[in-house]
Amino acid sequence: MNQAPKIGLVSLGCPKALVDSERIMTTLRSQGYSFSRDYEGADIVLVNTCGFLDSAKQESLEAIGEALNENGRVIVTGCLGVEEGLIRETHPSVLAITGPHQYESVVSAVHQHLPPVPNRFVDLVPESGLKLTPRHYAYLKISEGCNNRCSFCIIPQIRGDLVSRPAAGILGEAEGLIRSGVKELLVISQDTSAYGVDVKFATSKYRGREVKAKFYDLAKELGQMGAWTRLHYVYPYPHVDQVIELMAEGLVLPYLDIPFQHASPNVLKSMRRPANQEKTLDRIKKWRDICPDLAIRSNFIVGYPGETEEDFEFLLDWLEEAEIDRAGCFKYEPVTGAPANELDGVVPEEVKDERFAQLMEVAQDVSFHRLQQKVGRTIDVIVDDVRPEENRVIARSKWDAPEIDGNVIVSNATGIKIGDIVSVTVTDNDEYDLFATPALH
Repeated sequence: MNQAPKIGLVSLGCPKALVDSERIMTTLRSQGYSFSRDYEGADIVLVNTCGFLDSAKQESLEAIGEALNENGRVIVTGCLGVEEGLIRETHPSVLAITGPHQYESVVSAVHQHLPPVPNRFVDLVPESGLKLTPRHYAYLKISEGCNNRCSFCIIPQIRGDLVSRPAAGILGEAEGLIRSGVKELLVISQDTSAYGVDVKFATSKYRGREVKAKFYDLAKELGQMGAWTRLHYVYPYPHVDQVIELMAEGLVLPYLDIPFQHASPNVLKSMRRPANQEKTLDRIKKWRDICPDLAIRSNFIVGYPGETEEDFEFLLDWLEEAEIDRAGCFKYEPVTGAPANELDGVVPEEVKDERFAQLMEVAQDVSFHRLQQKVGRTIDVIVDDVRPEENRVIARSKWDAPEIDGNVIVSNATGIKIGDIVSVTVTDNDEYDLFATPALH
């Protein structure tokens, strides 16, 4: 029997890029390729790059360099692929370069440089495709690209304008994932709440009925499938209010990942952020009235060009008043090709560092007090890791997304397996995590 050609894969960047990697792997696996866990065992290495920030570009170029040093035969894809000149200048020996979500081009490049070996005995690809996440959760990408034109961002230049998938295709994929053992769906896109705008909310046939390509309709359908449904990258457009009601009903997880980026009206205007920011605090209060369990995660940028001390103080006050449960922070860095590079008022690096430290201190304080309110409650958690030698498991609550939020550390956890959803009683907390024991039945 001929040996199946082996491919190594390095996947960088956000969950959206991870989904691209999974699709590429699934296609190649179905064509008879196998995969190597190290450079040495691979006939060729695919590097799926990130190109959002200049620091991410640098990391991608380093990853390409490492793959070339260790293996020598490298195909580059992903967001940095749109800058072919930069890649070729730095690494002239790469075999081929393709851009983001260009699956056919990547597969063609692999065929060209490593032809498939026909083998009717190869393993069948599972119905849900190949995944790079653990078996119990999966990312579900509902659209590509973005219609916003934020001044610090080049995503539309890299990935294009919004292109929404038909609702039936998304729901069919979700069903397949759940059948394969997935218990949590993480809904992602560049702008999740804009889903369907580009296709005028067109309907598609799913299980004999018409379903609209609309944020609310899709969330409701997914929420009825029996898995946890978590919404990421949700801009606070007015129609988001309706989805909070689905959270209150228990159909969708009480979790909103909203990229606020800032709170000062001056900075937001300069950033050209979408959605009406003026009454956001009132809306958050209203959301929590409807769904008291709601957790909000967000990211903020400090040191944006023109950000004054007053703007920054405004942000800190806002963060406390909004009670943002999970806050991430980035120090602004220029992105090649972004309009923000032309703005006046560059903030010195040491000031960015100070503001970053201050914001994270406030964010930790808010997070600590929000988590403290959970102590004494009995909640459901999903198990990500089992540590039998310590008799404990690492799990997540409905308020925690994998790899970016906190954990629930459960003691006395005999007989619990990865992927289990179990009831626990919260006994303590720190700034980011909850501590718990299995609930007594």
